Amino acid sequence: MAELNRENMGSRPPNSNMLRRTLFLMIVCGIVAFIVLVGRLYKVMIIDHEKYETAAIEQQVRETTVDSGRGSIYDRNMNILAMSASADTIYISPAEIVMYEEDPVLISETLSRILGVDYGKILEMTRDTKSWYKTVARRVEQDVSDQVREFKNEYNLKGVKIETDSKRYYPYSSLASHVVGFVGYENSGLAGLELSMDGVLTGSAGRVVRAKNAYGTDMLYTKYEDYYDAEDGYSVVTTIDSTIQHFMEKHLQQAVDDYGVKNGAAAIAMNVKTGEILGLVSLDNFDLNNFQDVSDKVKAEMEETTDEVVKQTIFNKAQQNQWHNKAVEDMYEPGSTFKPITVAMALEEGAVHKDDNFYCGGFIQVPGDMGEDGRHCWKLEGHGMQTLTQCLQHSCNVAMIQIAQKVGAEKFYEYVDAFGFKDTTGIELSGEAGSLWWDTELFCNPYNQTQLAAASFGQTFNITPLQLVRAMSACVNGGYLMQPYLVDRVIDTEGNTVSKTEPTVIRQVISEQTSEAMCDILEKVVCDKVDGTGKNAYVAGYRIGGKTGTSTDTVVEAQYGLKEYIVSFIGVAPTDDPQICILVLLDNPDETCGTAVSGGAMGAPTVGSMMADILPYLGVEPNYTEEELENLDRSVPDLTGMTTFEAQSLLEGMGLSARCYGEGNKVTMQLPAPNSIVAAQSQIVLYADREPPDEPTEMPDLVGLTYDLARQRLGFDALFICTNSRSATDSQTVVVSRQSIAPGEMVEFGTVVEVSLVDTDVNASAQN
Repeated sequence: MAELNRENMGSRPPNSNMLRRTLFLMIVCGIVAFIVLVGRLYKVMIIDHEKYETAAIEQQVRETTVDSGRGSIYDRNMNILAMSASADTIYISPAEIVMYEEDPVLISETLSRILGVDYGKILEMTRDTKSWYKTVARRVEQDVSDQVREFKNEYNLKGVKIETDSKRYYPYSSLASHVVGFVGYENSGLAGLELSMDGVLTGSAGRVVRAKNAYGTDMLYTKYEDYYDAEDGYSVVTTIDSTIQHFMEKHLQQAVDDYGVKNGAAAIAMNVKTGEILGLVSLDNFDLNNFQDVSDKVKAEMEETTDEVVKQTIFNKAQQNQWHNKAVEDMYEPGSTFKPITVAMALEEGAVHKDDNFYCGGFIQVPGDMGEDGRHCWKLEGHGMQTLTQCLQHSCNVAMIQIAQKVGAEKFYEYVDAFGFKDTTGIELSGEAGSLWWDTELFCNPYNQTQLAAASFGQTFNITPLQLVRAMSACVNGGYLMQPYLVDRVIDTEGNTVSKTEPTVIRQVISEQTSEAMCDILEKVVCDKVDGTGKNAYVAGYRIGGKTGTSTDTVVEAQYGLKEYIVSFIGVAPTDDPQICILVLLDNPDETCGTAVSGGAMGAPTVGSMMADILPYLGVEPNYTEEELENLDRSVPDLTGMTTFEAQSLLEGMGLSARCYGEGNKVTMQLPAPNSIVAAQSQIVLYADREPPDEPTEMPDLVGLTYDLARQRLGFDALFICTNSRSATDSQTVVVSRQSIAPGEMVEFGTVVEVSLVDTDVNASAQN
């Protein structure tokens, strides 16, 4: 009975309490599940919305970047220094190579041959079958990409892709390389104006967005594609004049070669009235189109070792050296080129006058000197009594100390600041160096004037070449310290001006009267052939002023105990209406090169050669004296077709002579060619029914000969000489210091060699 009751109880339907409990549990579970679901949906749809939206878009579309056109860089005359042109990027799609069963070996071998890329590298790319994009070669030239296109079309390859890109070109190769700079693989600036003006030159990239199918390939219908236009960057018009830049690079490189300059060289040319940088050179130059390459000399050095680490070290060091902008990024001791600043501040303060006299006995004692002999002048026996002008002409250290003492340490330091030597110039290039000066309390200590004494002639402090050019320009332009600048204006793609740089006067440092006096004094440093230490910068017909400088590299001397000299010259012209200031700096010339290591013997002729080319280019008219006209180089007329008598008469009237060969009566050929520039009194070779010899002749060594002797020596071999309007005189102290064609080189008869002349007089070759 009990068992029956249990069975009956087990089969009874649930009562109302059980139903209520069950329903309650179901409702609770449902609510909890709903809350969890809502929470999850909230997280997916609200909190992680962007994450999943991005993932969905990435799965459904393919986005391709369309590069914007990078703006060009021009010189002041709108010659293109940097530009972008169309190129192609070649890439492969390993996923599609597998999908369409294409031959990876064929693709790798062919692309390797066409593009010059390692075969194994390409083959390794093809094995990453999950990838849809592997770059094989960037910015390929059009003729090369055409070969890839032919290969792609021949085999109907889906896995080989050609993408439109752009490539940076530098039409002038290495010209102004440190000013222009270069870009990296992503077309972003890495140096020079390409870096500092990158935000202006770079536009906004465009995009192509296409829908893709489940296989990852593009859908074919245009409604699944969106195109967002790229916006091209602006272009930059610089103040650089490519012609002036060329003249400066040519003559600076010649100086480096002739004087065996070991640590590089720099030159800056600035419009003294506006602050525009017309030329800026830092040697060694490098090819902007292949900026990572190094010179053959460095490659030869690398070949001398089998150690790969050493090779890489040599390579890296050479790259850094050639990219280094010596004109902007280096500080140096200016030496005697600073002396005009000392004189200018003294004149402005009324501490000295042009008719004052100063005595130099070879040394001077100043408060704080520990040695018994005091401070020596470079001329140990002294200069004796001299005027203020002669103090600069002779580059007298003792006189500069006396002048600085009259100014006083406090006022001297105020002018250092006023001339801009404590501030960077703000030039539009990265990495500009500053300067190193004494603490004010130390410099102005009345019981120790050794700092004032050293500063008066440009020693024991460091400035930049650009700071000196700016200060010297203020000395001659009426006293106005100008803001140097490299960017004249920014223009859009239509050539409309977006922004324009106007000349900016920072402050007036000295009066116009003082500035005029400085122009007169500086001119006598160059144009006085007796007393001027800068006479080697003289150019016939032009009024040039300037100052020599020779200083030691104190850092090298302190670290290694070695004497390395930095020789320099800073010149301004024309002194009656200054337009241009040029500074040349040669770092560590070879003392065995045959020329005295000094600013007067090396820096001055280099600046003079630059001025001889640049001043006529700027339209500055020469004004020759009778002596200059007599010694001036001549342009050879076209004499062919004239009778020999007519030709001889014409040449004699021009200060030339003739030597005739042949039995004919008329000139059938002449040496040198018409319009060649040759020295006065040169003997022109005339042929009448006769031809000159075909075999070449050897260029003789002219260095050390006077101009007249060099002309005669060349004349024996029907070769000719010119100075490019430099100071050709009959002085026995003026000799050839360098020649444009190396001795021993084989040349044709009638060749004209250009030479530089240097005055070997003691004043010109002194270390000052």
